[in-house]
Amino acid sequence: MEALIIIDMQMEMQHRIDSGRECVNADAADRIAKLAATFRQKGLPVLHIRHHAEDPASPFHPDAAGYAPMPCAEALDGEPVFRKHTSSAFASTDLSAHLHRNGITDLVVTGAVAGFCVNSTVRSGADLGFNMTVVRDAVIAFSLPDAGLSARTAFDVTMAHLEADFARVIDTSAML
Repeated sequence: MEALIIIDMQMEMQHRIDSGRECVNADAADRIAKLAATFRQKGLPVLHIRHHAEDPASPFHPDAAGYAPMPCAEALDGEPVFRKHTSSAFASTDLSAHLHRNGITDLVVTGAVAGFCVNSTVRSGADLGFNMTVVRDAVIAFSLPDAGLSARTAFDVTMAHLEADFARVIDTSAML
């Protein structure tokens, strides 16, 4: 069975976009909403991953304005929400056990941020034997100014690595 995974589409991502931070796929939320609607219409699972930080100063602390899900990532009744404190959604949650219990073998991955949580989740999922698909235009990337990397470079390198050995990489139109 196939499932859609929405990673870390929390208000902090919208805050970064709104602040003018260099970004690839600033409109990914629209595509994620379409993908979620399609999966729901087909009766396929939609799974939500949220970054949960214990540090009260973090924008991902439950009391912070950045913690809440973006509208595209609101869980409907019965849709599981996994709260992680690591980069990979597999490392600090029971996601793998949930997938196995529910016969889910194929994961369609969207969300944020390409070079971080999306990357580590896809690699971990592939290592665990799941068939991974990344929806390229439904994944956000930001620049890494301290490393001298543009958002485009960080995104393109991440997608190339994932496609080379860990996942099928496609666009929303091909997925729909």
